[in-house]
Amino acid sequence: MPIEIEKKYRLATGQRDRVRQALLGAGATCLGSELEENTLYKSDSIDLNRAVLRVRRTPERTVLTYKERLPTESDIKHQKEDETEVSDADSLEKILVRLGCVRSVVYEKRRETWQLGEAEIVLDELPFGWFMEIEADVDEIRRLKSELALTDLAAETETYPRLAIKYGKRTADVIEAR
Repeated sequence: MPIEIEKKYRLATGQRDRVRQALLGAGATCLGSELEENTLYKSDSIDLNRAVLRVRRTPERTVLTYKERLPTESDIKHQKEDETEVSDADSLEKILVRLGCVRSVVYEKRRETWQLGEAEIVLDELPFGWFMEIEADVDEIRRLKSELALTDLAAETETYPRLAIKYGKRTADVIEAR
């Protein structure tokens, strides 16, 4: 199972613009922007405090992901992650329900993706704020934070699902942040 390593930061409006300028100045390439709908499922075998089963829909594709957070003392997250693209999102959701999975949390975000060397950097707009994530190995994350002069950014240790639960609205049995 691959390990995803990333660090997340909460951004104020001025910081978002500064990050974009820093990325451009460092030679990063913007790969585009898209709107995502993320649906998390719970079941007897999924502890949302430790793992998520997510269906992510964009206009272009649907991806099923299982993530399990690994214990760490650092604000750099390490997660086991398996994902696969799915050709029929509606059928996938029917299968998940038949397996006993229940929709639990839905959140939307607009994601702008950048590439800088081996690192993927995303700027995410969610109903509860702006965020940046750097996905790379630990040394590269630390190096980029310094290179991009982002040392004043506040690390965000909560996951998007946890933030959606905190700031979203309950509709029947589902918490939504749209």
